[in-house]
Amino acid sequence: MNTTIMLFLLQDGITNGAIYALLGLALVLVFAVTRVILIPQGEFVTYGALTYASLAAGQMPGTAKLAFAMGLVAFAFDLYAARKSLHWQRIARAFALNVVFPGLVLAATVWAAGQRPPAGINLVLALLIVAAIGLSLYRVVFQPLAHTSVLVLLIASVGCHLALQGLGLLFFGAEGQRGPTLLNASAVLGPLRFTGQGMAVYGITIAFIVALWLFFGLTLYGKALRATAVNRLGARLVGIRTTLSGQIAFLLAATIGALSGILIVPITTLYYDSGFLIGLKGFVAAIIGGLVSYPLTAVAALLVGIVEAFSSFYASNFKEVIVFTLLIPVLVLRSLAAPAVEEEKD
Repeated sequence: MNTTIMLFLLQDGITNGAIYALLGLALVLVFAVTRVILIPQGEFVTYGALTYASLAAGQMPGTAKLAFAMGLVAFAFDLYAARKSLHWQRIARAFALNVVFPGLVLAATVWAAGQRPPAGINLVLALLIVAAIGLSLYRVVFQPLAHTSVLVLLIASVGCHLALQGLGLLFFGAEGQRGPTLLNASAVLGPLRFTGQGMAVYGITIAFIVALWLFFGLTLYGKALRATAVNRLGARLVGIRTTLSGQIAFLLAATIGALSGILIVPITTLYYDSGFLIGLKGFVAAIIGGLVSYPLTAVAALLVGIVEAFSSFYASNFKEVIVFTLLIPVLVLRSLAAPAVEEEKD
């Protein structure tokens, strides 16, 4: 291996690592706030990417209809929950969030599918569709289970992954798709050539991380999320609505997943089930970060991307094995560092 090849591999690894960093941050956020290990994060990636590609091809994505249908179910859940004491203001807010919002998005998507608008409009519509799905998914599946164990939440998460993956096959078919690039410019630095899509990946990732840092540090809702992550019961005692925190966490996770997919789909062909493996690599970064540390998760994601790039050069048949093997020393070290806990006796 010469220096030029090494630089190419580093560039590829950093590009992939930036995507994994976004997914890892979303996984850490959702787990910290809701205790949900979000297995469907990969489906958010797939839905965002293939919805964007379908709109660019002038096709009507089934995800828009799914978002509206899930919104209706979520509104029915809210009506049932409020059956004993009808708070009309709360019902109106639920109607606007679960019915009006996805309905407007569906109408805009029907219009866009026949008009072939610019890539920016397709990007925004894809983000809105997946964000609506994420909101409804939390209300329908995870909010009723909020006080159950982590194992029950994990089982529900796996079930959502399987259901959404099957719907992805129904909506997009078994064939792969690619979308148009977001930026056509390019730059050359020594032997390296930076494409516009690669620069978009770097820029959007950095901007999103900075925006999340400002959101958590300066806004009231961001501080409420941090408080919920530290102590859910304590947050409820001081008047923080943990249900709203869960909705915001899932909204951000769905948006981040969809954005990651939109950044990937011009670079590589994606299939209905491609998001699962991509999400798992973000999960590896989140595990290395202990599912609590955002900076460590971002650094671990870059490490995962670089290891994957060099593994594909030296042993392409085993690159996935090598990437997931990174978990073994981390889990061993965390197991040794964890305090001993005696098993409960019957």
